[in-house]
Amino acid sequence: MSATDAGARTRQAKPARPLHRTPAPYLAVPALAVSVTVGVSTDAPTLWGLLPVVLYAVLALTGADLAVATAVALLSAVLLALPAPGTAADVLGGTLADPVTLIGLIIVFGAAVGEVLRVTGVADALVRGILRAVEGRGTTALTYAMMCACAVLVAGLGTLAGALAIAAPLLIPVAARAGLTRSTTAVTMFLGGCAGLALAPFAGSNIAIMQTADAGYLTYLAVGAGPLALLSLLLAAVVVPWVQRRSAARGDFYRPEEVTRDEHTGPAGTPSDARTRRATRAFLLTLAVTVVYAAATRAGTVFPLLALPLLALVTAAAAGLSPALAARAALTGARRMLPMLLLFWMLAALFGFVDLLRPYDVVLESLGPDLRAMAALPFALAVAALGWVGVPGATAAQVILIGEVFGPIGDELGIGPAAWVIVLLWASKADTYGPLPNANMVGAMGLARAERLPYLLGAGWALLVPACALYAVLLDVIL
Repeated sequence: MSATDAGARTRQAKPARPLHRTPAPYLAVPALAVSVTVGVSTDAPTLWGLLPVVLYAVLALTGADLAVATAVALLSAVLLALPAPGTAADVLGGTLADPVTLIGLIIVFGAAVGEVLRVTGVADALVRGILRAVEGRGTTALTYAMMCACAVLVAGLGTLAGALAIAAPLLIPVAARAGLTRSTTAVTMFLGGCAGLALAPFAGSNIAIMQTADAGYLTYLAVGAGPLALLSLLLAAVVVPWVQRRSAARGDFYRPEEVTRDEHTGPAGTPSDARTRRATRAFLLTLAVTVVYAAATRAGTVFPLLALPLLALVTAAAAGLSPALAARAALTGARRMLPMLLLFWMLAALFGFVDLLRPYDVVLESLGPDLRAMAALPFALAVAALGWVGVPGATAAQVILIGEVFGPIGDELGIGPAAWVIVLLWASKADTYGPLPNANMVGAMGLARAERLPYLLGAGWALLVPACALYAVLLDVIL
């Protein structure tokens, strides 16, 4: 799960557990002591260089704050490498332009665009426009329109939590009047939103997959996100009616007061309907042009840093937003994600110091003959299965971590960009659908005012199992 994916909900979220309430201190202190001891007595290349990477994953999985986990792992890498001041300065200076740091910056820019879309009313207009297109066409058409509205909004904003929070107040009155239950609404939002997040061209986690796999957006779409989104739409025809029948039997309907229209009132300075429509058209056209250009030219990680500000600028200008209000909206959105920029900068530094220790040279030297004899398909499936125990709250970081650890081995086995797209996408997104409940499910439930988690978990499993089979078949064909 990515940091932008997780946890928006109508109820106030529980704060992240402090470091002293997790096992982190009991893991971090001994690991740092080992790091300084080994650093004094061992030279590169050394397998001890994997210690910071393992420490980072363990701390994150045991509940430590991601920034704390990254800082401790970075300190461990520095103590192991004990670089000269000039070498340390070179590593830290290189992180400023490192692709890992740039992904963090992309997340910040994406949040800025999302806030501009909210203030201009474009986000609302996208949802309302899709719902109007199926008005009076029946419940099935409505559920698919709700899914598409969530998918489009999430794909445009690049964040699941923020987009569903915008869509929910618009979807709930429509769903309630159509007789859809709370659980059905939650499942519909969840499936549509997750499909949209997989398709999002400028989402940080997806940029990380394309950059790590050295693949363009068309390849990513063809073998990775496209099949997942299509499978979500196909299975919704079975899953959504199943949830509706069972939850309706339990009386899981919205209250009468929730059936009334939930009128949107924007902040002071929100553009008029005419300007919002113009801004929506401008946003969609600019988004289409930038995605086509990125796909045609296989633009690199730097391109979203140009495309995202352009999207914000064009949308704000088309809406007639004053420069002051537009800048304030962009800064408000960006400020929320500044901790992510710090996190990714620390990750870039962590990997830079780990590279000084060259642990992968030791792995390839000692296990090279066995790895070369190993079939590519079992190796790819094993790495993809790591999604079941993913690093919580940091999908992009998880992709980068997997690339750092398993990338050299995969290259030795001849795993190409298309196969790596499947491996990395499923390794980072499988835990969104199961096997256990997660923040994305709870977030969709909270926003839809639902209370029956088993329905969300069942919907996730209904997609998880066939998706595993589908990607296994695709990997077998590619490899």
